[in-house]
Amino acid sequence: MKVYSLTYRYVMMALVMVSVLTSCDNNLEELNQNPDAYGEIIPEYLFTKSQLDAVNVSYFGTAALTIGGSMQQFATYKEVPAAGDKYFNDGYSKNYFPTVYANAVNDIEEVIRAVSEDPELANQLSIARIWRAYIFHHITDLYGDVPYTEAGKGITDKIYTPKYDTQSFIYNDMLKELEEAANALDASKSSYGTSDLIYGGDVAQWKKFAYSLMLRLGMRLTNVDEALSETWVKKAIAGGVILDNGDLAAIGYVDGSQVASRNPIAEGLMNGDYIDPQSVENVEGGKYAKTFIDHLKDTGDPRLNAISVVWVDNGSGLYVADTTTAIQKGMQNAEFNNRPADFPTYSEPHPQTILAYDSPLLVMTNAEMNLLLAEAVIRGWHTGDATTLYENAVRAGMQQWSLFGEAGVIAEERIVSYLDANPFLSGGSLEEQMEQIGTQKWVSLFLDEYEIFANWRRTGYPALVPVNYPGNLTGGRIPTRFVLPDSESTINAANFQEAVDRQGVGNALTSTVWWDVP
Repeated sequence: MKVYSLTYRYVMMALVMVSVLTSCDNNLEELNQNPDAYGEIIPEYLFTKSQLDAVNVSYFGTAALTIGGSMQQFATYKEVPAAGDKYFNDGYSKNYFPTVYANAVNDIEEVIRAVSEDPELANQLSIARIWRAYIFHHITDLYGDVPYTEAGKGITDKIYTPKYDTQSFIYNDMLKELEEAANALDASKSSYGTSDLIYGGDVAQWKKFAYSLMLRLGMRLTNVDEALSETWVKKAIAGGVILDNGDLAAIGYVDGSQVASRNPIAEGLMNGDYIDPQSVENVEGGKYAKTFIDHLKDTGDPRLNAISVVWVDNGSGLYVADTTTAIQKGMQNAEFNNRPADFPTYSEPHPQTILAYDSPLLVMTNAEMNLLLAEAVIRGWHTGDATTLYENAVRAGMQQWSLFGEAGVIAEERIVSYLDANPFLSGGSLEEQMEQIGTQKWVSLFLDEYEIFANWRRTGYPALVPVNYPGNLTGGRIPTRFVLPDSESTINAANFQEAVDRQGVGNALTSTVWWDVP
């Protein structure tokens, strides 16, 4: 009887539902809508998300382990995370691609679609176009030819296997986008306001950001098309780039209980390797690299004390972070495959600056722009004074650490002392000056591994000595490109293979991108 009653009840409920749906079929769309979800895109919210997603793309695996190791700023004794330290594992380089497309790329494409039809949202559109160029310049610089014109169009255009555009096309389009977007910015109209985590919607600062990115990209072309490079570098300088501390582009974070509120670099490094502050057994066996620490010590660079510590026993069994210059020591890349006995004595990131969850993430700095302007001068593309620009860059590169808190403050007298001991080679050859500028960029842009990697490939500086660990994947060559994920060879096989065939030795760490020529 109980079974019958339940069956009857279900049948009657079904009949009632059919009756209702038959008589009210015009309301089907409303029934299918989630009352707790928004039915349309909110550009401000999604733009915020695109900013966060663009700077938080598997930092530890791709930036620290793969690039940081190969650029000899980080080292590890273990084999598994040795993508850059021993050129032994290409898996980490594959992770950036699917993560950035699924998040930052899709985010910004949706923002652009949402604001492109309303003339009153011209600033939102322009800033989104600028940010899109920022996102894509990292992708193409890492992988070369990548999906660009058809990227993020799965929902709107049903393009699930996007073509790979050539890097030369992508670069030309990014530079065009930056120029058009910068020109379209209008200070009399609204912007993203507080939804913009970098500049709070300040149109004038976004214009400087656009021209700064143009300067970076324009200078990237020096070896592949010098005339085109000069054209865009001059346009960028004329437009006005980031030169002052107040215009530096950064995202602020807080040390909250939610991981999303924390600086992703600090979060990645802490939980990926340095969670044990006593240095007895770091998760991935990481420390700072000997090449990096030796350079800072040899040049008397005061940034060493702002970014590096050795954990020492204070005499009572407790370990404390010691910034004393004399005891800082970097671990040799590819030297060990087991933990060395003196592992705790090597330097690692400062817990109050690099590893602080509430530290800022620097997106674009005046240190970099002043160094690029100094390069423009020695190339004859700018009329400024290279020595002054170089010194401005050094000063900015040291002062920016004060944004990380008291432990990052570098006294002015130490900056002056460093400049006196390491003057710009105003009478040197072009190559000598390029080496000095490139090496300074390697230090000043620390933590922006993507730009350090790109600049090293373009200029060859700093002059790094490759390692040749047994069984490495590159034949003892420093990696020059990231490897596309295996999924692309099956899901998007035809487009993937066409792109791979265009890029030299194929989908390998030793292939090169378009602008990376001798």
